[in-house]
Amino acid sequence: MSLAHYFTFLRIVISPLFPILYFEYKWFGIPFGALPFILLFLLIVCECSDLIDGIIARHRNQVTDLGKVLDPMADSVTHISLFLTFTQGVVALPLVLVLIFFYRDFFISTLRTLCALRGIALAARFSGKLKTVIQACVLFLILILMILYTRGALSLDLLQQISLWAVSCAAFYTMFSAVEYFWANRSCLKAAMIK
Repeated sequence: MSLAHYFTFLRIVISPLFPILYFEYKWFGIPFGALPFILLFLLIVCECSDLIDGIIARHRNQVTDLGKVLDPMADSVTHISLFLTFTQGVVALPLVLVLIFFYRDFFISTLRTLCALRGIALAARFSGKLKTVIQACVLFLILILMILYTRGALSLDLLQQISLWAVSCAAFYTMFSAVEYFWANRSCLKAAMIK
């Protein structure tokens, strides 16, 4: 375990707080107007820890196989937890869009694991990293829209429409990144299947 791993685990530990606070904010005595600020703070912590663990790993030359597995997993857990949370409540995202994020990460993680077991390493692609950035930006956008909604500066209908449009764009790029990943690694995948 390196210091970078602890920052990665921090994201995984924080992720369950999103749905817990979103659904049970009244039980915790949190005013609805304060909820998006709290969720925004948690998301900032998660995204900053993502940057920090990468910087630490590279600066200290502590890039490990464990880190290569945990880091994308932590990103997926964080983002999918929030997107699933937003299928309920005022945001009301369609579940099918969130399932695109889930299945993309599930299939690619499974393929990378199967190839690794056969001694073939599938490198992360730029499209996958960009996918993570886009998803994070969409989550920040939704939380900012929620803040505007709680302040009366945005209607519920507009909040839901903009959120739907932004998540649809992210889902489209997520599908593209999956296709690009399969295509770029087709020779490695074929070799792994033969083995």
